Amino acid sequence: MTDAPSPAATPAAAPEAHVVGVDSGGSGLRVALGRVGTDGPLFTTVCAEPVRTGAGGIDAAHLLEQLLPAVAELLERAEDGGAGDSPGQDSPGQIAAFAIGAAGMATLGGRLRAELPGALAEALGVRRMALAADAVTAYAGAVGQRPGAVVAGGTGMIALGTDLTSWHRADGWGHLLGDSGGGAWIGRAGLDAAMRAHDGRRGGSPALLARLHAVFGPAEGLPGLLYPRSDRPAVLASFAPEVAACAGADEVAAGILREAAAHIAEAAAAVCPTVGPQGDDACEVALTGGLFRMGEPLLGPVREELARLVPRARVTNGTGDPLTGALRIARALALHGLRLPHHPTMLFVPAGDGPSGRVGAEVRNDEPEPGGVPADGAGGGPGDGAADRPTDRDTSPVRHSSDISG
Repeated sequence: MTDAPSPAATPAAAPEAHVVGVDSGGSGLRVALGRVGTDGPLFTTVCAEPVRTGAGGIDAAHLLEQLLPAVAELLERAEDGGAGDSPGQDSPGQIAAFAIGAAGMATLGGRLRAELPGALAEALGVRRMALAADAVTAYAGAVGQRPGAVVAGGTGMIALGTDLTSWHRADGWGHLLGDSGGGAWIGRAGLDAAMRAHDGRRGGSPALLARLHAVFGPAEGLPGLLYPRSDRPAVLASFAPEVAACAGADEVAAGILREAAAHIAEAAAAVCPTVGPQGDDACEVALTGGLFRMGEPLLGPVREELARLVPRARVTNGTGDPLTGALRIARALALHGLRLPHHPTMLFVPAGDGPSGRVGAEVRNDEPEPGGVPADGAGGGPGDGAADRPTDRDTSPVRHSSDISG
């Protein structure tokens, strides 16, 4: 297998050269073709089959099996659509840089890091590439290459921040250990309140019980519907929009969203860098992912909690999704301008030179293991453990935590 050439050994790519961004999540593989000198994609395509994950981690061969034909299709569309050769530019078949963001990359991406650089160099002549956790591509899409923080919410919830020297992570530990304030957390709390009303216990919500009946049928049948499912987090999250819909008239539902907002703000506060991009103490906090499409019933309390816990926070909705972030990373690589901190599992750049000439090792709480592995062995995206990856189709209105693009 051919080793990927070192980025430092090649000049910066021409503005007309192609770059490819990839977002691999629980609902499939999205691929975008762009140019170094142009913001946004030229063309995109979707491979609806999620990349397989097994005992050896994410299946690199299965990813390549879908990715290579998709890239060939995009290059052909670019050539047919008049985005091909012009004097002095790279030919359509040449790709200056590649960036792949994947759910589970940090904990399950060993085979990808070992096999993809050589395979893509051999198949496509790729000169520079990066393999990133989906939370990192979510950060790049929402914030860009500035210091700040992103809260990515779907079925799960993770906060990621950087001062451009290291990454800091909070939550994203899956629905059994965390993801506090995410879609599954909200849905479970709503169903708990519904079951309390069914039983006549304190803290129940008749409004949420009525929504349980409408969505799932009789309350007594809910355990049989929920417990055998392999995608329980997604099923729980499917009830989160019902909680938001009831919040305007039901105090119990409103209280659930206020508590979720407190969890979200606490995670953001834990990862905000102490020094802002202008040398002050401001911190941009971008909210991204399907969770926040619930709108003001959740966003209002989140803003209130952030103002209380992080008075210096400047809340934004982000400028792009994880696929946009992957393209931005690829463009930065092509121009030797990647400022986001390299990391052996969070943002892996083969033969690359990090922003400070080293590969970063810090992820969370300043406790890296020897060799740069986080002390807790954590991944880089919400719900990226194998136990939290659905095997049935995810029908939740809130996207699964392994697909936080929303």
